Amino acid sequence: MTYAKLQNGSDIRGIALEGIDGEYVNLTEQAVYDLARAFGTWLSKQTGKDHLKIAIGRDSRLSGQNLQHSIMDGLLFDGVQIFDCGLATTPAMFMACVFPQTDCDGSIMITASHLPWNRNGMKFFDKNGGLESFQIKELIEIADTQNFIRAREGSIRKCDLMDFYATHLKNMIKEEINAPDYEQPLKGLHIVVDAGNGAGGFYATNVLGPLGADISGSQFLEPDGTFPNHIPNPENKEAMDSVCRAVLDHHADLGLIFDTDVDRSSAVDENGNPISRNAIIALAALIAKKDHPQTTIVTDSVTSDELHTFLENHGMKHHRFKRGYKNVINEAKRLNEEGIDCQLAIETSGHAAFKQNYFLDDGAYLATQIVIKAVKEKISNQLSDLKQPLEEGEFRIHIDGENFAEYGNFVIDQLTEKAKKDPSIQLADSNYEGIRLNFDKEHGYGWLLVRMSLHDPILPCNIESNMKGGKEQIKQWLNHALQEDDRLDLSVLK
Repeated sequence: MTYAKLQNGSDIRGIALEGIDGEYVNLTEQAVYDLARAFGTWLSKQTGKDHLKIAIGRDSRLSGQNLQHSIMDGLLFDGVQIFDCGLATTPAMFMACVFPQTDCDGSIMITASHLPWNRNGMKFFDKNGGLESFQIKELIEIADTQNFIRAREGSIRKCDLMDFYATHLKNMIKEEINAPDYEQPLKGLHIVVDAGNGAGGFYATNVLGPLGADISGSQFLEPDGTFPNHIPNPENKEAMDSVCRAVLDHHADLGLIFDTDVDRSSAVDENGNPISRNAIIALAALIAKKDHPQTTIVTDSVTSDELHTFLENHGMKHHRFKRGYKNVINEAKRLNEEGIDCQLAIETSGHAAFKQNYFLDDGAYLATQIVIKAVKEKISNQLSDLKQPLEEGEFRIHIDGENFAEYGNFVIDQLTEKAKKDPSIQLADSNYEGIRLNFDKEHGYGWLLVRMSLHDPILPCNIESNMKGGKEQIKQWLNHALQEDDRLDLSVLK
């Protein structure tokens, strides 16, 4: 038996509960028990310590408590001093390795982000940040071989980590806002928070409210692992529409929305307009450039040409890279090591990691920075020169059969050869995944990006155009170009 199938990049993810036809539990209590013990063994080797301090937290998922008990049982057996953080956020779990009150050697967050209610997973941190994919492979090898290091009996203590974390965020706001009332610097600001019934409700009740903000109209703050109101995902249209309506209905100055474990966030301006995808990158970039006016911003590959122009017009440099929050973060770190100032790594999904915040993708930190900006000036004014494409869309083409990644990359290579023979198309000057094509005015006046999904048998295809009907023209070109590939479900292009 191997746990390799539970690896999802730098995370562990699997099916934790029955209830959906055709989906069988593979993230069992035994699996998380073994993987937790493997993490303890790995961390002991990394630190040279026999007696570790490890924090454990979870989001609101229905399976979270049982999995947390199994994880703590495994670590307790191996002599770990456990900090039981209960309901928590992913960024706060990393901060358990930073805060002097905890000073943990490592931490485990039990979450599957925005995935359906029956899923769950594990994210691992040490003092350097989240573990990388190759390190997850090392944990899996230890778990598979049961080659654990056992010390003496461990201990468990309750930890008010989210109180420490909320205080940390409140202090940031107080320090940045020179308000007459230092204790309530947000008095007079009306902010609606949508937590999607995940772990983010604390931000309204424990951060904004105590600082004087009016949080009336905030919604879905109560943790509920069935996610009864909408998918807790800032990229989800229904979720964004919901928080936009709430801002308008309650005449708020600002809206904030989090995903389940609060490593992502997006916003809504005072006019009810969503600040997501390219707009959330633009806003985060303005925050990053405050003390670094010519910094480089690393984004994922699907960002628009309009965002590129916005960043350059504001004196920044735009560096597109592979999709995947770990990819953009590691690329930003690499640039800094080469002497290129890079203060922000961010995806259109809402994963935003600032250099000054440990390059930690932290939705609450981004939200805090947005609140600080909103006190000084309306958010809509700050993004008034960000243009939007006339038409845009994403089409996800399913790949049938085995070895889908190999086949998907073959399809992309074939598309590249076809595009080279078409005088109406130009290959983009720089691209780090898949193929990005630019179309002239007679053939759509826009661009197409086709890439292989990080983990699924899917070819995501992003199209943007600044001509009426251009998106459809580009889509039909793609449909025609893929007709010979019999393993592709092209129904989404019809």
